[in-house]
Amino acid sequence: MRATRVALLLLGLAAGGYGGWRLLDLGWANTRATLVWLVGGVVLHDGVFAPVVLVVALLALRVIRSDRLAPAVVALVILVPLTLLAVPELGRFGARADRPTLLDRDYWLGWSVLVTLVVAAVASGTVARRLMTIRGGDDGSRDGGR
Repeated sequence: MRATRVALLLLGLAAGGYGGWRLLDLGWANTRATLVWLVGGVVLHDGVFAPVVLVVALLALRVIRSDRLAPAVVALVILVPLTLLAVPELGRFGARADRPTLLDRDYWLGWSVLVTLVVAAVASGTVARRLMTIRGGDDGSRDGGR
């Protein structure tokens, strides 16, 4: 097991080194822009996103009943990052009149379908879990009712 970890570590370091070398080949402007994005990402995550997640989690603990908390967390863990990734497309940032094929889809429709599917899956899982509990198939032992 230790040999596997060491091999994976060395492989990861080699891949990172190769990526850094390739980045330096692109010139200082690209390297500087990449470093700004990396530092900005850390600051944004640690300074903005993480505190917001903590506040939302504390509010959820106070507002949502404990038996409904897990499904809500599942939905939020899926939807929040995907929504953050979709913000540039949903806002059509970067759309240009001279390039009509850029951002040429109805991204709001796609995002709405995704939200609907996630909510439906979480709701159906919640209903199935409650039905199993009502029918006596789930005694909390995690053995599938056996």
